[in-house]
Amino acid sequence: MVKYFLGQSVLRSSWDQVFAAFWQRYPNPYSKHVLTEDIVHREVTPDQKLLSRRLLTKTNRMPRWAERLFPANVAHSVYILEDSIVDPQNQTMTTFTWNINHARLMVSASPPKVVEERCVYCVNSDNSGWTEIRREAWVSSSLFGVSRAVQEFGLARFKSNVTKTMKGFEYILAKLQGEAPSKTLVETAKEAKEKAKETALAATEKAKDLANKAATKKQQQQQQFV
Repeated sequence: MVKYFLGQSVLRSSWDQVFAAFWQRYPNPYSKHVLTEDIVHREVTPDQKLLSRRLLTKTNRMPRWAERLFPANVAHSVYILEDSIVDPQNQTMTTFTWNINHARLMVSASPPKVVEERCVYCVNSDNSGWTEIRREAWVSSSLFGVSRAVQEFGLARFKSNVTKTMKGFEYILAKLQGEAPSKTLVETAKEAKEKAKETALAATEKAKDLANKAATKKQQQQQQFV
């Protein structure tokens, strides 16, 4: 049994800008789970298409029940191959990614794959200045007894990483276009915390001021009766 994901996203930047940002995505505030990236092969075909293969290492914290099945170095990291085909004439970029470890946990066929993903980046049909991303993913496992749990976990993790990917893309695009990148969740939370402290401090000072005024007024009233 295979879990299937189909999604579509839009980046409000041109295809050329997205293509340039694709190779500069890491690091960014949303990609702390990406540890390394290396280009292991690149060539230009006779029909002027750019073929590339990258090897990425990412953290991949598993649920505790899965960690007990594997050594720590396997349970906490995953190696990913990414093949890409860029067609500048038709303004399309297609990427294929798949995991090359966790063979026992997921499909045991060769090559072992935890998650397979296919993305197509193309010009948005409604706005030529935007880029559309069509994303498909397949999550599968043949681990006896817990395959469904593994698939559910893998799909949930994949969806979470898609959100991070899009935020990271937007961050890098903003930097490349000379704009101020949108604040990260951590930065936003920090600012909210500081603002809450300032509000609480102001409220405390105001309460003290009101209390002092009330005490002064009461003292004045008592002196009138003396």
